[in-house]
Amino acid sequence: MDIRHFRYFLAVAQQRNFTRAAQVLGIAPPTLSRQIQDLESALGVRLFIRQQRQVSLTEAGQALLPEADATVRQFELAQRNARRAGRGEVGHIELGYVASAVYSGVLQRQVQAFSRDCSEVSLSVQEAPMADLPVSVAEGRFDLGYVRSPMALPQELEAIGLNSEGFVLALTDDSWLTRLKGISAQHLQNETFILPEQISGTLQVAAQGGYAPRLGPQPGGLVAVIALVSLGQGVAVVPESVVGHISLPNVIYRPIEGCEARSWLSLIYRRFEKSPVVAGYIAKVKRDFRTVEAAAK
Repeated sequence: MDIRHFRYFLAVAQQRNFTRAAQVLGIAPPTLSRQIQDLESALGVRLFIRQQRQVSLTEAGQALLPEADATVRQFELAQRNARRAGRGEVGHIELGYVASAVYSGVLQRQVQAFSRDCSEVSLSVQEAPMADLPVSVAEGRFDLGYVRSPMALPQELEAIGLNSEGFVLALTDDSWLTRLKGISAQHLQNETFILPEQISGTLQVAAQGGYAPRLGPQPGGLVAVIALVSLGQGVAVVPESVVGHISLPNVIYRPIEGCEARSWLSLIYRRFEKSPVVAGYIAKVKRDFRTVEAAAK
């Protein structure tokens, strides 16, 4: 006895006629009759009262009807859900990000676009220290991560480069630098640099000025960096996207003349990702990013 017998039983029960039920099922009436007999034999009861032109359910048949219907429905639901999971339409994603992914709006756009298309995929989204994110993704604590590049990645990870942006200088509004018509890299050689998680901008500005930077603390996220600037602990080279998003007392932002240093957000993921739902997110980001690039050209 298998699920096929229940389907045959339901067809006969609904049609009340073996010939019509066989037509619905696409099999020969003798085959259907034999399958019902096999089901009755396996259960040890009669399910139908057979009359010349129609059949009716016995008490045993009436008892089996709702159970057979529920069983077939559950079986079909299980198949459907398994296929959807295999296509990446249902499941769960653990996603980590650095704060600048939010300031730039990239995280919001990509998460919301994915959620619209895959409404039955749940996402757990959590800010994390950038230094920890690559290892967390590689070891499976996160499925995906948004980091600020350039940065070294474990060999088992790959990255999709997203939006590129320059750097600005965060400084106090009473700094002597504010009296200058323009601030160049050379003007900063005696300043203490508060370090964000991504220090490439600081190093490139110092290289442009031709000096080794005086390095201050590295407190963590960008809000913590700007907080130390507001306390007069130094200046900071930060991504342009913080302007208008992090506003603290005593802090202003100024461009750095001739600064060509850039950084960009990247989506990092495991090179040989096996989860269909995670692979679906990656594919959507690649597809949408190519569309944005094409529109910008």
